[in-house]
Amino acid sequence: MKSFLLALVVFVTFASCLNADDHPFLGRWALTTPAGQAAWLGVKEEAGHLSAEVLWGRGSVLPADMVFVNEGVLNIQRTIPGKKSVTRQTLTATVHEEGLRITSVITKEDGTEIEKGVCEAARLAAIPARPDLNQVQWDDPVPLIAPSGLDGWQLVEEGAPNGWAVKDGVLSNRVTKINGKRYGNLRTQKVFNDFKLTAEVRTLPESNSGIYLRGIYEIQIAESFGKPLNSHHMGALYTRITPAVAAEKPPGEWQTLEIILVARHVTVVLNGKTLMDNQPALGCTGGALTSDDSQAGPIMLQGDHSDIDYRNMVLTPVRQ
Repeated sequence: MKSFLLALVVFVTFASCLNADDHPFLGRWALTTPAGQAAWLGVKEEAGHLSAEVLWGRGSVLPADMVFVNEGVLNIQRTIPGKKSVTRQTLTATVHEEGLRITSVITKEDGTEIEKGVCEAARLAAIPARPDLNQVQWDDPVPLIAPSGLDGWQLVEEGAPNGWAVKDGVLSNRVTKINGKRYGNLRTQKVFNDFKLTAEVRTLPESNSGIYLRGIYEIQIAESFGKPLNSHHMGALYTRITPAVAAEKPPGEWQTLEIILVARHVTVVLNGKTLMDNQPALGCTGGALTSDDSQAGPIMLQGDHSDIDYRNMVLTPVRQ
């Protein structure tokens, strides 16, 4: 009985602390890692228990293994799976001015420290209500691909190898690995707010590309014909929203794509089938240019992985 009462006291004390002290940490947070990459943190509380999801630069949005608050400090522990090894990350966050100050420590499995740094996080504004797309008024369409040449486009990474070229209205990326160097991603010189984007895309064997909306949200463009539904496959909001149906064609065939981004809600239609219908984008995806989802941004095409072809890419802005 004494053990039960002690456990009850500990639980009540923890729950009281959770309700009173942890509210500053709840929500969606935009940050930039110490290495300068866009990152994201989401913290929830359900039935007195905290959970978190983390995006740290490149890669996937992944759930944390453990989340707790101790003496006003948010502690997040997570495992980072890798192809050759597994690393662990510990994030500790304190309230700082209107945001958070976060310390990140990444270690090997044996505890050896690999990386340590400090960054600050800003709270993201609430996601707007689901828009009525039937009420949206569209402006004049803007063709993004010229018949030849890369007019209106530029490499994101200055000095990176460039595999992009336009011929006969087809924007192609051809990647030849050079001493492990990443090829460049391509972005429009103009920036956009809300819009509808239509395009045709042709995946090739092992294609892995992506279309970043406003440079923030990646719609995955990959060769995944015949594979199970997955948030890493064709038409997904990368690692955030899994397509509702599989609509891919085999590699080498042209496919039609329509993407709508309005009020931070995303619709994707591939080959006439709706993969996601006006669903909220909770934050940036891996490789984004920024984690601040309030900003206008470019269309960015991922080019650092593999070959891909695009044509007839047209952006129609929402009328302001």
